[in-house]
Amino acid sequence: MEHLLTHPEPLTQLCAEIAPAQGMSAMEAGLKKLLPALDFRWALTRGHWHRLGGVVDGHYERISDNITHWAEEESDGDIDELVAKYQDSGYFATQLAGRTHYLTAPMGDNAEDYVQLEIEELQEVLERPLMDPDWFPDSLEEFLDPLDIPHLEPEPIGQPYFQFRRMTPIAKLINEEQQENQQLRDVRRFFQDWHDSSAHKSHFCRHWVLELREYMDRDGDCRLTAKPVTTFADELPAIPTGRLHGAELANAIHSYDRKLGYPFAWYFILLTRKAANYALAEAVLQDQSGEYDYLPQRDLKVLEAWARQSYGV
Repeated sequence: MEHLLTHPEPLTQLCAEIAPAQGMSAMEAGLKKLLPALDFRWALTRGHWHRLGGVVDGHYERISDNITHWAEEESDGDIDELVAKYQDSGYFATQLAGRTHYLTAPMGDNAEDYVQLEIEELQEVLERPLMDPDWFPDSLEEFLDPLDIPHLEPEPIGQPYFQFRRMTPIAKLINEEQQENQQLRDVRRFFQDWHDSSAHKSHFCRHWVLELREYMDRDGDCRLTAKPVTTFADELPAIPTGRLHGAELANAIHSYDRKLGYPFAWYFILLTRKAANYALAEAVLQDQSGEYDYLPQRDLKVLEAWARQSYGV
């Protein structure tokens, strides 16, 4: 696997060989042949998102795969020249409609000991006319991302295809990222809470993935955010209300855990929700300090530590 982290060409080739119509089962089978030591399974698909595509003519024949590079070359820094040259061309701008498929494979006993593979499913669609008689962009940026030009129905002009995005050893990522990144420190604690709680009996990566995003900070340095996202397939049930107490509250949280498929699920879902839901944790702690004892001891320790220093992801 280490070789694929720096030379992902076999993964790129695998994505090119499998058609989206074959589904994730075909991708899992391909990964099993490529990486037999790892048990990659589909975990989650997220979408729908879009990114800039290319340029096609009135017959949908290809002019360019990359509208940004094409516009930079054709305008030579003069947006008015670009408009004058292609005002009556009948060209169209396209975009790539995409979804991200997450596949994960456990590699150890800790929550963060897993590999996360992201594969994009893309399809090029018509997005808008390249030019419009009543629209005159003031800059290249406005030309590439216009607000005032009419948009088209996203008609497909190509077959959907898979594209390798990245493969990430999560433990290495979390342990090596910038220590001053508070958001990642909270994610580390999220992993530690999983390890310390009764949820540790289940592989974290079968129930959660990390949504990874890079951005530039004010100093121009590349930073990373990593947000845990549940893989629960159905509509997520509402978190039990903090107004419940005693046996009624115990039944509610245990029922919630059964629906999601692992112990202490309500706590981890709570950490990814608004602080208004924190009343549930307070209600459980109030019960535990009284005559009720429905929470495993290791879960109670995690919850008490959270009450002393709360956080969310």
